[in-house]
Amino acid sequence: MPKMKTHSSAKKRFKRTGSGKIKRFQAKTSHMMRNKSKKAKLRLRDSKIVHEHNEDRVKRMLCM
Repeated sequence: MPKMKTHSSAKKRFKRTGSGKIKRFQAKTSHMMRNKSKKAKLRLRDSKIVHEHNEDRVKRMLCM
């Protein structure tokens, strides 16, 4: 049986934390930033943890 291949776009977008959770970055940060408030841009800056409903799907894409 051949090796499982990692989903190329997933490996660029997700990282694994030390505790085994999956970390993601926020969307809507690449353009039209002048229309967003300072508070909105501040919230978009941090990374988030993938929701538990989607965690299995992302782990499958990353071959974990």
